Amino acid sequence: MQVMAFAAQKGGSGKTTLAANIAVEAERRGDGPVALIDTDRQGSLTDWCRQRSNETPIFVQASMARLAEHIEKLREQGIKLLIIDTPPAITSTIGHAINVADIVVIPSRPSPHDLRAAGRTVDIAERLDKPLVFVINGAHPRARITTEAAISLSEHGPLASVVVHQRTDFAASMIDGRAVMEISGRSRSPEEIAALWKYLKNRMKRNQRRVVAQRGPKAARPKRAAHAG
Repeated sequence: MQVMAFAAQKGGSGKTTLAANIAVEAERRGDGPVALIDTDRQGSLTDWCRQRSNETPIFVQASMARLAEHIEKLREQGIKLLIIDTPPAITSTIGHAINVADIVVIPSRPSPHDLRAAGRTVDIAERLDKPLVFVINGAHPRARITTEAAISLSEHGPLASVVVHQRTDFAASMIDGRAVMEISGRSRSPEEIAALWKYLKNRMKRNQRRVVAQRGPKAARPKRAAHAG
């Protein structure tokens, strides 16, 4: 099971919306079962899950004090991807979530305030030696600041090759527990979410291979005890 934490210090980065949409897309692509945990007291992801008519992804009530225990149970139950949404502030909760994550996704809107705020989340991920990736979210087409944001973020870590643009269907779908690919229309939002999930999935695979390589060859198996004759 892979654990993905969505974290951003500044509110309004769109991390909850991205977390929900990525969870649905992973299920749609056969990469589930997917589970969601909401650690934000505002409970936006919890509200979305309650409004959702579809039984997937699975929503899990979890306490931070027993987060490791919850994760182990989900692993035993066959969950393939766990997505954790975190509060929009630097708290101990974010530290706990990042500590159990295999990858940290840091959404950032292309604004100077968001770019500055991303630094503290990066500091936590680096201190805990966790792979991270930035996602530019809520961008406006052809805006110069989007290019400047990409350059700025790429100096601090990997940047997703997919830019998610500002569109009303993201907000509309979140109201009643849906994802953008589940509402009708000609928006390009579903394409962007599909491309972003493909990117994140490949990034997690590369991280896994790197971890395996760092561990080196498997330890020799213990010799079997000789049976008494």
